[in-house]
Amino acid sequence: MSDSLDANIGLTLVPSSAPAEATGPSQPRRSVEPQVFFNRRELDTILSLYGRKVAEGEWRDYAMGASRDVAIFSVFRRSSEVALYRIEKRPKLARKQGAYCVIAASGQILKRGHELEQVLKVFEKRKLRLID
Repeated sequence: MSDSLDANIGLTLVPSSAPAEATGPSQPRRSVEPQVFFNRRELDTILSLYGRKVAEGEWRDYAMGASRDVAIFSVFRRSSEVALYRIEKRPKLARKQGAYCVIAASGQILKRGHELEQVLKVFEKRKLRLID
């Protein structure tokens, strides 16, 4: 009896394990836009740099964020401050200036490029040469 009642009302029973898109044409489709995020290799590279800077006492905290346009790794000296640096990944700029950039707290872009390792070299300390 419940089957005929459902047919009269126009309901479609969907098992709970079915995805939301399988509910039929009467339901509006939600377009799920994928978020940009760092892949494992990129995170390993960034966290390796972060670990070195923490050991040197320069950095103490970090935060990560993602949206559909940009992935951000923010570095803090203290957790209550503004981020010292932001490491960003913007895939839409990959063919132009490069997908990766490092931005200072002032908003100045310190380095931009196509390869993350090259962009992160902005954090390497420059060795002083003694001239006789």
